[in-house]
Amino acid sequence: MSIRVFAINPGSTSTKIALFEDDSCLFSKNVAHDAAELAKYADMSAQLPYRRDMILSLLDENGVTLEGVDVFVGRGGGLVNIEGGVYAIDETVLAHARTCANGVIHPATLGPQLADEFARRFGARAMVVNPPDTDEFQDLARMTGIKGVYRTSHLHALNLKETAIRHAREVLGRHYEECNFIVCHIGGGISVSAHRRGKMVDGNDIVGGDGPMAPTRCGNVPVYGLLDYMEQEHADMKTLRNLATRTGGFVSHIGISDAVELTRRAAEGDRYAAMLWNTMIYQIEKAIGAMAAVLHGEVDGILLGGGMVHSKDLVQQITETCSFIAPVTAYPGEFEMEAMAAGAIRVLRGEEKLRTYTGKKVFEAFDFAT
Repeated sequence: MSIRVFAINPGSTSTKIALFEDDSCLFSKNVAHDAAELAKYADMSAQLPYRRDMILSLLDENGVTLEGVDVFVGRGGGLVNIEGGVYAIDETVLAHARTCANGVIHPATLGPQLADEFARRFGARAMVVNPPDTDEFQDLARMTGIKGVYRTSHLHALNLKETAIRHAREVLGRHYEECNFIVCHIGGGISVSAHRRGKMVDGNDIVGGDGPMAPTRCGNVPVYGLLDYMEQEHADMKTLRNLATRTGGFVSHIGISDAVELTRRAAEGDRYAAMLWNTMIYQIEKAIGAMAAVLHGEVDGILLGGGMVHSKDLVQQITETCSFIAPVTAYPGEFEMEAMAAGAIRVLRGEEKLRTYTGKKVFEAFDFAT
């Protein structure tokens, strides 16, 4: 019997939707939202009726019905750090999504709310798959040199895990849980992660300014250098937080976030643009090397995903530098919609257990350090 899944992935000014029947995508669209209209709403959750009605209107225009859908899957924004997997959307999930319990205000918090809304309307189930704050870090990955400050998992977990699952199955003929991978998502933010036998045991914090520089993110910076910057620029906390996620990286240096534009300038002889591009790649390569050490050199593959992986130069540089560790495979773009559908299908086929979201963080502090 076939399984139908409707996936919902809200973004800043659009909502991606896709209808799947088993492994086949029957319909996919990016529902555009007017920024001025979104700005009228007091908070993120207040946008729900507007986005819901826009989705229903577009489906109606295209003659697509949601009758007969088995599962509605939403991007799991707002949830606290939990182990990866597929979770049923219940009142705890909804409460945390509405209040942004993880402290990150992002349209992805509408994912569980929209999925629940549609599931109730069409008599189906509602789930989230590998939420953004999926946290499977090993203990040694958590501690820092400042008491009370810990490394946490903010990564492109959905795409990272799906890329690894697909590569294990389709290329190696094995299960994800049998393999070790270094998986990168290289886009507006850059995640570099170590996966050991089905668990994402280490990676960089893309919200906290950790890891490689990215188009809009500062990445790792020397603490003293940051303190000097604060004094010289009279920077407040909001400015510094924005450097971590919005105004750092390419934007801080030359005012653009478009990697295509950056590489065009570099090709035309702009030395500054060329240095930024190559520095970003260099830092990704360093991070891959670090993850290889985390896996004790036992790496079945280095997998590259995300929008910037469309760049042949980026893939070539990383391959030339890192292929001594393991074969490098490029998966340009992302599998986020497919990942949401695939997770729900695994549950309905009995291949994976549906989890219950407790609302409790998998990690807050070591008991011996409190």
